[in-house]
Amino acid sequence: MRVHRAILAMSAAVLAWLGVPCADAAPPVRVVATTGMIADTARAIGGSAVSVTALMGEGVDPHLYKASPGDVRVMAGAGLLLWNGLHLEGRLGEAITKLGSRVPVVCVTDSIPQDRLLRPAGAGSVPDPHVWFDLALWRFACERIRDAIIERAPDAADAVRTRCAAHLELLDVAASHVQAVVVSVPADRRVLVTAHDAFGYFGRANGIAVRGIQGLSTDSEASLRELNALVDLIVERRVPAVFIESSVPRKAVEALVEGCSARGHAVTIGGELLSDAMGAAGTEQGTHVGMVVHDAEVIARALGGNVPARPAALAAWLDAAAGRAP
Repeated sequence: MRVHRAILAMSAAVLAWLGVPCADAAPPVRVVATTGMIADTARAIGGSAVSVTALMGEGVDPHLYKASPGDVRVMAGAGLLLWNGLHLEGRLGEAITKLGSRVPVVCVTDSIPQDRLLRPAGAGSVPDPHVWFDLALWRFACERIRDAIIERAPDAADAVRTRCAAHLELLDVAASHVQAVVVSVPADRRVLVTAHDAFGYFGRANGIAVRGIQGLSTDSEASLRELNALVDLIVERRVPAVFIESSVPRKAVEALVEGCSARGHAVTIGGELLSDAMGAAGTEQGTHVGMVVHDAEVIARALGGNVPARPAALAAWLDAAAGRAP
């Protein structure tokens, strides 16, 4: 019965994500989202009540993103502007702040309890902005987006609440699978080394140590001392693989591999992770849930895990997202 309910919930989530009409009478709200993760979530929750545009697409680094005149025009014409905040958008944040007096602006992380935010050592008072990697924590963002859409599309309130509930169910199923995937990695190999410090929430949620070459933002460079410290860690723990990221140049990771080789430890590049941007549209990695599942499975396989099969409901949702026949 529990599986049956989950499949029904996932079916509702698939229909929501695909934007199946729900008899909303009013024209859709023009939503502009800074990142793909926010845009994907807004589409899933808003359905036909919204028309969503993402400013940042596949492979785009939000830390370094600069608003073009065209971006400013798109944001200025929005009926609702959604952004991550927590300094993720970097240089774009100033433009968003200026638009706040003209356009309804909502920071989707505002409702996350402060004590649930990570503040890595050396980052001062700046919290880690990569909250989408903790699927349970992302529930707060979903509810914030739900409420913002309802405020601007009250006639669609019931349908939006239903879609949001289905999407929250999807997050729960995906979070359980991701945890099972990471647990399949032998305990002594649960060390995730990537290009920058984007996976702190992923690590906390799933019990894996995380180290990044760069800090929270890619707008910084690691020192030689920091690189050597990472080499020491990888050699000492006999870590078998490190990872590049789709939105970050791979040069620093390759230098890390060379450093380990010079110390007599062969470490491979285990794959490309999606950190600050989703994958291509029309693929499962082109969704927020799909990118997190993809990353978990890539990490586990490279570190020696035995990746379990995806739950039927999650597999069906990802197949639909990728346009694969059931």
